[in-house]
Amino acid sequence: MKKTAWLIAVSICIIPAVVWSDDADKDVVKLESFKDKLGYSMGLDVGNYFKKIDDEINFEALMQGVRDAYQGKEPALSAEEIATVQKDFGQKMQAKQQGELERIKKENKEHGAEFLAENKKREGVITTASGLQYELLEKGDGARPTATDRVKVDYIGTLIDGTEFDSSIKRGEPAIFGVDQVIPGWSEALQLMEVGSKYKLYIPSELAYGEKGAPPVIEPNSVLVFEVDLLGIEE
Repeated sequence: MKKTAWLIAVSICIIPAVVWSDDADKDVVKLESFKDKLGYSMGLDVGNYFKKIDDEINFEALMQGVRDAYQGKEPALSAEEIATVQKDFGQKMQAKQQGELERIKKENKEHGAEFLAENKKREGVITTASGLQYELLEKGDGARPTATDRVKVDYIGTLIDGTEFDSSIKRGEPAIFGVDQVIPGWSEALQLMEVGSKYKLYIPSELAYGEKGAPPVIEPNSVLVFEVDLLGIEE
């Protein structure tokens, strides 16, 4: 509930920039000074937050609470009532978020399984015993790294819908790391590659970030796709 309290505090702070009236036209403030613009921008943040919980809150009651606090009036609810209702609200929101998380997990699991099932049928795609899928894009003639080696690679990572979430190429320099310091799908694939080769990897969620995902970009149970260039094995 700290976030709710903070947002309400912000609302109180920006009251001077707002004219309270039943006449909508009189509520419009000319945004000329820094104070006006700051108040409006913070007001947008507050409004956007409460808009997300529109079904849970009475807007008029919210505004009454802001006015009462700003004007120093005696609260219409006791401290115990306030604490109880905010606690109940927090628990309700937690349950709602957990339900949404479970929905995302289930949906991604199903979509990922469908994607991998179709992908493995494509010519050139090899599926290992672990479920990792890969295809050879360019064959190298160098050595294969072992689990204890450090490697230098260039790569691009995407979700199955094509959304790019990481790229050493965009950063302008290859990545260097231990073969045993990455997700299981990467670790397995690197030991199949020769230096100079380029693979496309299709990594099931259980060989990637699993049910936890890697927020905020990688959702739970996400299948990941990588194009990987193995540039060398480090000394």
